Amino acid sequence: MEIVEILLTASFWVAAVRIATPLIFGTLGELICERAGVLNLGIEGIFTMGALVGWMAVFQGADLWTGVILAALVGMLFGLLHGLLTVPLGLSQHVTGIGITLLATSLAYFTYRMVLPDSDSPPRIEAFQPLPIPLLSEIPVIGPAFFAQTPLTYLAFLSIAVVAYVLYRTPLGLALRTVGENPAAVEAQGIDVYRLRIGAVMVGSGFMAVGGAFLTMSAFNAFFFEMVAGRGWICIALVVFASWRPAKALLGALLFGAFDAFQVRLQQQAGAGLPYQLFLMMPYLLSILALIVMSRRAAYPKALLVPYRKGER
Repeated sequence: MEIVEILLTASFWVAAVRIATPLIFGTLGELICERAGVLNLGIEGIFTMGALVGWMAVFQGADLWTGVILAALVGMLFGLLHGLLTVPLGLSQHVTGIGITLLATSLAYFTYRMVLPDSDSPPRIEAFQPLPIPLLSEIPVIGPAFFAQTPLTYLAFLSIAVVAYVLYRTPLGLALRTVGENPAAVEAQGIDVYRLRIGAVMVGSGFMAVGGAFLTMSAFNAFFFEMVAGRGWICIALVVFASWRPAKALLGALLFGAFDAFQVRLQQQAGAGLPYQLFLMMPYLLSILALIVMSRRAAYPKALLVPYRKGER
């Protein structure tokens, strides 16, 4: 199969959108945090905890949407912890974020072993199934890719639209964008900077956890160690690629998903002729190149990583 033929097959784009879905949630969550001036390096751990909690809830008898909600709530709790340490206390956002990642990841693995100490292979659950949209799913190539996915993928696309609307069409969005640029101006309007930033980190962390839940409740139907596989770090890079804009974040996630799906198909064609590691690193190399090109014009939030003390100017 030629390269052009690969790009024109419906299965390729179905895989690309599926791979992009957790990245959409994670990038959106990180974007909200950074728009408020807080870098959240806890994303990798929050992804892992969200994956475990959503899957574990369903395994214990909850329905799928309850699992998603519980995953989001646990993610928000880690966001609250990160926010309390970095916003009012002003601790290093880098160190705190890495600490959150280590804590959440270790706690997820510990919980798994406590609940299933004798399990050699992870138990399976009944995951979300594709839900084709009538008529639209029948469009060649585009239909199966965008309109025959699982409900969480549709939720990811809807979330992009909702967050974009809130950020650019509501007073809350204006305050959120301003607090990442000039928190003193927000305080001058009588808005509590600490509450706004902590709330943004909590909401963003909830989105990250839902991205993790997608892995165990939609892409797969079980929890595996190391299944997040660096997706959180990719989301941080995608925020820069997107210039902190939701629509461009969607584009970046889809591009990475396409790169990843493409390398799998190239690997199948090449067989044993080339080391498989060469193909595995392709989406990351292409993402780095795209990041270099796009980040040169990126305008980051001016107050990002800058602690704020009430009353200071």
